[in-house]
Amino acid sequence: MTEIETQKTIGTSVPESRTDDERPLLEIKDLKVGFKTQTGMVTAVDGVNLTLYRGQSLAIVGESGSGKSTTAHAIINLLPGSGEITGGQILLDGQDLTKATKHEMESIRGRKVGFVPQDPMSNLNPVWSIGFQVEEAIRANGIASERKAVKARAIEVLKEAGLQDADRRLKQFPHQFSGGMRQRVLIGMGLAANPQLLIADEPTSALDVTVQRVILDHLESLTRELGTTLLFITHDLGLAAERAEQLVVMYKGRVVESGPSLQILQNPQHPYTQRLVAAAPSLASRRIQATGSIKAAEDSMGEDAASAAGEAIDLIATAEARAEALEAAAAQPPAIVVEDLTKVYKIRGTGDFTAVDSVSFQIAKGTTTALVGESGSGKSTVAKMLLKLEDSTSGRILVGGADLANVRGQELFALRSRMQPVFQDPYGSLNPLRNIGNTIGEPLMTHKVGTKASRRERVFELLDQVSLPRTLVGRYPNELSGGQRQRIAIARALALKPEIVVLDEAVSALDVLVQAQILRLLADLQAELGLTYLFITHDLAVVRVIADNVCVMQKGRIVEAATTDEVFENPQQQYTKDLLAAIPGANIPLGV
Repeated sequence: MTEIETQKTIGTSVPESRTDDERPLLEIKDLKVGFKTQTGMVTAVDGVNLTLYRGQSLAIVGESGSGKSTTAHAIINLLPGSGEITGGQILLDGQDLTKATKHEMESIRGRKVGFVPQDPMSNLNPVWSIGFQVEEAIRANGIASERKAVKARAIEVLKEAGLQDADRRLKQFPHQFSGGMRQRVLIGMGLAANPQLLIADEPTSALDVTVQRVILDHLESLTRELGTTLLFITHDLGLAAERAEQLVVMYKGRVVESGPSLQILQNPQHPYTQRLVAAAPSLASRRIQATGSIKAAEDSMGEDAASAAGEAIDLIATAEARAEALEAAAAQPPAIVVEDLTKVYKIRGTGDFTAVDSVSFQIAKGTTTALVGESGSGKSTVAKMLLKLEDSTSGRILVGGADLANVRGQELFALRSRMQPVFQDPYGSLNPLRNIGNTIGEPLMTHKVGTKASRRERVFELLDQVSLPRTLVGRYPNELSGGQRQRIAIARALALKPEIVVLDEAVSALDVLVQAQILRLLADLQAELGLTYLFITHDLAVVRVIADNVCVMQKGRIVEAATTDEVFENPQQQYTKDLLAAIPGANIPLGV
């Protein structure tokens, strides 16, 4: 089927329960979106057609830059300054939104169309409390106006979004929340007015799998009970098939395949869709799990699937490289030793809060240890203390045998050239006023490495390594997709060829194809340079592929620690079993 033929099928099949004269809630006809650049107009969305009926759910899947988020932003006219709709129609309940006035769009946003954006930090104002921002959204949407009613509704929507201690959290600020908690706040705000259509742009990319299940169960109940139509944007194919009735695959601004989710996942027709399905970490993880060995998992793919999806082989090869590195590292002294590490925060008005409670673990040189747990379990706080971005309350951290408590000044500066971070939030960690070339080259400049020409060449080399075109050198973070920004953050961290890399949800914002490439890149660099990784993630499928050892954290404590194989094959704690059971799409039979 050609791309044009495929696009014509979008939304044309009406379920048997619907009458022919039923009007769709959302109908997108031949939508085209372009962005003005110095060299002219660049087309980002090229002739997309979608039809959504009331109560239906549809997921748009594709790699970063495929046009998924641009399509979503076009619906509510929230395109970046240089973006504009250049053709087509967007009909919401019969009203053409491309012709709506500014005032009309303001009344539609929030009330008729809710929106959950991808990036939790840049969409929350850092100088306002969480409670103020949620209450402001409630007032703006006309849900309540009386002060007590507004506060009560704010607490209610945050609890619905999975924030159980919402009443205590209202006075806190965004920087005091973990990435997953900030995302939950945005989800609560998007659902506050019970909109007819909810556009969720990667709404759970920052969430651990258990909270992800709570959030998505809530979205499903809205769809079922209130007739809410859900437009879901994700790079997680398992999640898309599990949660949406219909699936649309986008590639380079066009729809290349569409239809019922399970049908596409089990029998993908387009080569690009086949690559997406085969490159999913959950699939590689399950192959390893089912066959009991990495070699058998690779063989089980068959020649046809392997030729269609080199990324899947990359993932399995990554696991193989990991196993070899673990054997070599057995005789090495530990690169990182954490002993009885504790961090207590003093919160005004509520007393002390223990974020990390007597945590101990070791990471052998050249190996990868994953910290896994729910949002707010203390994973990122451990990383910040390791990087000396936070001081510990008690306990100690040894890096290469040196106690970080005694490291100061020039010695700390030198240590940071050997130990680099990749943070969870790809936009917040990039300077919006510096172009991509300067951003990646910043560590080289700071540590006075090489000449100007050699630094520029190193920047180009890093862009190649993270699969980005060299033409991005002169562009700025706001001109890139979320996945592209995360690749820039990874490239910057690798610039100095550090000995230790702390990766805080480093691949959570990436589509599966690039995710597979980055994981393979990290494994290659580890084997070549003897790198040591602390890998913080909520994606257990990725853990199965990349990590040697796993520490499971719950409420600031490590509740289970073992090798990756032991944790997956024989989890001891019920909490660990719940995390494994909540992996999206784990029980969906796949045809590839």
